[in-house]
Amino acid sequence: MANSEEKRLTGGFLFRTEKDAKLAEVERRKIEYLESKVNYAKPEDILYIYEKAVKENIFSTPVGMIYLKRLQDFLLEQKEIDPASVIAIPLNKTYQGQSKDEKEKAQSKSEKALEAKKSQLTISIILNILLVIAMIAIFVISLNSDNPNIINYERTITNRYASWEQDLNERENAIRERERELMTEESILEIGE
Repeated sequence: MANSEEKRLTGGFLFRTEKDAKLAEVERRKIEYLESKVNYAKPEDILYIYEKAVKENIFSTPVGMIYLKRLQDFLLEQKEIDPASVIAIPLNKTYQGQSKDEKEKAQSKSEKALEAKKSQLTISIILNILLVIAMIAIFVISLNSDNPNIINYERTITNRYASWEQDLNERENAIRERERELMTEESILEIGE
C-alpha cells in the first residue's frame, strides 16, 4: 500500500483526502472516549448520548455514522426505550447526484457567469482599442506639432535654425544689394564732381 493511501486510511475506510481521514481519526478517538465512559446497563444514558450526537452533528464520517447506527440498533432492541423516541440519523450528503432542478439552476448560474465574463471581456477589448487609438492620435499630434517636444524636437529646432539662417541670408543679400546701390551712387557722384 502506498504511503499516500496509508495516510488516507482510517477505521477500514480509504478516504479521498488526508483531511477527511484525519477527521475520521478524531471521530474514532471520540468513540473510544465515549465507550470508556458509557454504561450500557442504563439505556436512558445511551439514548441521551445518541440524541445529543445526532442533533449536534458530532459525527460526519462513515466511522462516526457506523457508531451512531450501532447505538441506534442497541436502543431499538431495548424494551425500556420506545422505538418512536429513537430519532433517525440524518445524512448530510447526496449519493445519487443532483436533481434536474439543481442541475438546471447550476447550469443557469454558470451560463450567467460566462455571459458576464464575456461582456467584461468585450468591454475590456473595446477600452484597450480606444486607448491604442488615443495613443496613436497623441503620437501623430506630437509629431506634427510646431512646438518642440521629445518626439520632434530635433526636426523643429533644425527647421527653426534653417528659417533663421534663410532670413539672415536674405537680409545679408538685401544689405549687400543696398551697399552696391550706394556704392554705385557714390561713384557716380564722385565722377560728377
